[in-house]
Amino acid sequence: MSGTLTSHRAPSAISVPAMWDWGLPALRIVLVALASTLVWLLAGAQGEAFPPSPLLSSVAMLPVNVVCLLLVLRLVRRSGGSVRAMLGWRRERVGRDLAWGVLWLMVMYLPFVGVMIAVMALRFGPEVFESFELVFAPRTLPELPTAVWGVLGVVSALTFAPLNAPAEELVYRGFSQGRLARRMPAAVAVALPAVLFGLQHAWYAPTPDAVLVFVCCFTVWGLISGLIYRWQGRLMPLVFAHALVNLAFTVPALLLPFLIGA
Repeated sequence: MSGTLTSHRAPSAISVPAMWDWGLPALRIVLVALASTLVWLLAGAQGEAFPPSPLLSSVAMLPVNVVCLLLVLRLVRRSGGSVRAMLGWRRERVGRDLAWGVLWLMVMYLPFVGVMIAVMALRFGPEVFESFELVFAPRTLPELPTAVWGVLGVVSALTFAPLNAPAEELVYRGFSQGRLARRMPAAVAVALPAVLFGLQHAWYAPTPDAVLVFVCCFTVWGLISGLIYRWQGRLMPLVFAHALVNLAFTVPALLLPFLIGA
């Protein structure tokens, strides 16, 4: 851990302006917003509520994740660091990193659900549990050919988890938190990327009523992830945890064409 942190503090790090420390995650939020809006318009969903359906959102993230990964790679190289070192990638540790990822997923799940219930309770009062279907149930999908939904489902399942998990962990935890920690108190370095991480997930909410819930829940997720990264000093366990969530989110999309055609 100490070796990783030391390598990130190379003197050449000053070649990357400090504004990128928070500017990179802020740029990602802008890109997510633009991509979500564009795919919503292209799908002819103007009559639907915004943000777009989760499947369309996950497909829209393909170019966003590619751009963010390329930016992280460029910025980390300019700072004299290594994305591989930031991830802590070692082939012989894949099994242990996956086990850590499953553990961290369970650790983060309980606070995530707790915050979800608390925010829902504040909004809906005694009818909190009856309101879950209203807030989180999928809406009517845009009228697209079944074959198109099939292609979108495959693209989502094959690209979202493998690209989104490392992109977000590198942007928010590895790059932003790692650099902020060099010039700000640890609490700020963890909290600022976590808040931006939560705001980004407003665009993934399945309904407008779910936006506030998603922002609060994923801010808490980001806070816990930030503390884990600060403790472990490497991202691979968090990437695995993140990818497992993304897989659970996108793999069911493969069944969508069969459900539509039924």
